[in-house]
Amino acid sequence: MLKKEDINALNWAKAGDLMPAIVQDACSGQVLMLGFMNREAVDKTLESGKVTFWSRTKRRLWTKGETSEHWLHLVDIGTDCDRDSLLILANPNGPTCHRGTTSCFSPIEHRWNFLRELEVLLESRRGASPEESYTARLYAAGTKRIAQKVGEEGVETALAATVHDKEELKNEAADLVYHLLVLLADADLELADVIDVLKARHKDRQREHLLKC
Repeated sequence: MLKKEDINALNWAKAGDLMPAIVQDACSGQVLMLGFMNREAVDKTLESGKVTFWSRTKRRLWTKGETSEHWLHLVDIGTDCDRDSLLILANPNGPTCHRGTTSCFSPIEHRWNFLRELEVLLESRRGASPEESYTARLYAAGTKRIAQKVGEEGVETALAATVHDKEELKNEAADLVYHLLVLLADADLELADVIDVLKARHKDRQREHLLKC
């Protein structure tokens, strides 16, 4: 994470005192928008925790969401190798683009982004009327039923794999991932929490390998 004391060490001269800043969804990795920052915008972003730019049209500092309340909550901020551009990881609170789309670069998006969109949708079903959707009925049925469905779909996925039925395997795996996401949400967890565990395990394995060498 860039710190306030690092601001003046950025290559502002090369950037003409206005640095391009790419904003990326911290969970899905989707590129959300491109803006520009001066020293004051970087400072305010770090201080407030909400991504703030220098608006070239308004000629002033502009915090994304100040009108729509669709904030970009700062997670991390770093620079490229020349320290003349910024990469910002943020959690968006609603659509980023003024057109109401997730990204200003829509409709271009990576298929992995859909997992995050699905996760947000499933979370929104919590507490909803069971009559509204299958997901809402799952939540209403309780953790035991959701866990049971994960087990059932896991077995069906394994069976499809053993008979080498690729189409059935894809469908059963999709059911398994869906129900797993529901189970995680029911436990107030996200897929990102699982990824953090996998990353930690991977680092441990790398460390063990280095020690053996």
